[in-house]
Amino acid sequence: MTKILAIETSCDETACAVVEDGCSILSNIVSSQINVHSLYGGVVPEVASRIHVENISAVVQEALKQAKVSMDDIDAVAFTEGPGLIGSLHVGVQAAKTVAWAFGKPLIPLHHITGHIYANRYVSKLKFPLMALVVSGGHTELVWMANDWDFKVIGTTRDDAIGEAYDKVARVLDLGYPGGPAIDKLAKQGHPHYTLPTPKTSSPYDFSFSGLKTAVLQLAAREKKNGREVSPEDLAYCFQETALQSMVSKTIAAVENHHPAMVVLAGGVAANSRLRELMSEKMNAFQDIDLIIPPLKCCTDNAAMIGAAGYIAYQHHQFGDLSVSADPGLTMPGEE
Repeated sequence: MTKILAIETSCDETACAVVEDGCSILSNIVSSQINVHSLYGGVVPEVASRIHVENISAVVQEALKQAKVSMDDIDAVAFTEGPGLIGSLHVGVQAAKTVAWAFGKPLIPLHHITGHIYANRYVSKLKFPLMALVVSGGHTELVWMANDWDFKVIGTTRDDAIGEAYDKVARVLDLGYPGGPAIDKLAKQGHPHYTLPTPKTSSPYDFSFSGLKTAVLQLAAREKKNGREVSPEDLAYCFQETALQSMVSKTIAAVENHHPAMVVLAGGVAANSRLRELMSEKMNAFQDIDLIIPPLKCCTDNAAMIGAAGYIAYQHHQFGDLSVSADPGLTMPGEE
């Protein structure tokens, strides 16, 4: 049995987990800062890093305690090297290096997105070739995996990530932060009253949401100018349908052209109920392709996902040393 101590601090969650063989969660501690950052309408990097410093030791200790293990039982320490907020990442990197040095454990530096993808191992054994739709506040990507631990980004956002677009539209509707869950809930009460332009890109698998966000602003301003009250429910519905239909249609096109054995959702926006519904509907046409949708607890940032990816990296001997540092612009493994 291989036990990984995993640390994740890429944004505003201080998290540590103990994972066994990449698919059994012995503990998964997450200290959320959402109540603090919601006061400012978004994550404040300096505040996030300071709270990480305050919480990291207690979170690591609690993860070991709940897993009922000591560091003698741990085989390796995995951590998020990047991408993310530099100050936040730095706290997790230093904590991981300190623990690994103090107890003589190997280090496994990881790309944050590999964790989101491998979180699906808590649902099912992954089949390859695999297509992953990665959707979060900082990422919107289609990742092709011909084999285990083999990544190729075939589509990415040209501007805003989908989660970022949700947050910006939520500000227009005065829904607070984070915007994703609020818009998802409000859209359930909406109707196809408004029309927004479908985002277009030159590449068939790339995404764009900045223009859609601007169109929402313009629509709201136009309605107000003409003396009409904007329906928050209808605007939330229209934005969500336009954004998700565009994203899902590109994903399905990639599936048709690449013929994966499995498709997985990954990232915080994978918790969106309408996205999960749309992907399930569209993938019904592919009887020979498995669709895996992660449980809600594995969608948002947590350390169990880093433990899942860390186990695979451990099997592939992807180790780091004490010279490793936080990299906010880290690219996917195998990418230029």
